[in-house]
Amino acid sequence: MRKLNLIVVFSENLDNVLFCIRAKEPYKGLYNFLGGKVEEGETNDDAAYRELFEETGISRKDIKLEHFMDLNYFMYENNLQVYYGILKNPVTLVEEKNKLEWVQINNELLNNEKFAGNYNIPHIIKQIKVYLKNGT
Repeated sequence: MRKLNLIVVFSENLDNVLFCIRAKEPYKGLYNFLGGKVEEGETNDDAAYRELFEETGISRKDIKLEHFMDLNYFMYENNLQVYYGILKNPVTLVEEKNKLEWVQINNELLNNEKFAGNYNIPHIIKQIKVYLKNGT
């Protein structure tokens, strides 16, 4: 299976999530989580930090990423590794290819015409927030 990562970056107060606006397919023009491919010989964690830094300029000193869950799409042969992190301090974002935007966590995340992932985005955010609140 091809390994990919998705990275959910929360603001310090957990009210906003950082999204990229996809410049190419899939999901061109839609808001999506950050992330990319795990390269051969690279650990999953190293790939997540590398992708995050390449796409945003956010480094390990700014955030601690946690591997939260995997979504396996067997028919597509994709393993999506979902990471999350909470910023430790304000950062200046450095855009790579995709425009970056902070989005408030609200019901608009259910807008499938604006957000990629076929409703996975609100599900993933909700699961992480439940875990952060309850620890289970």
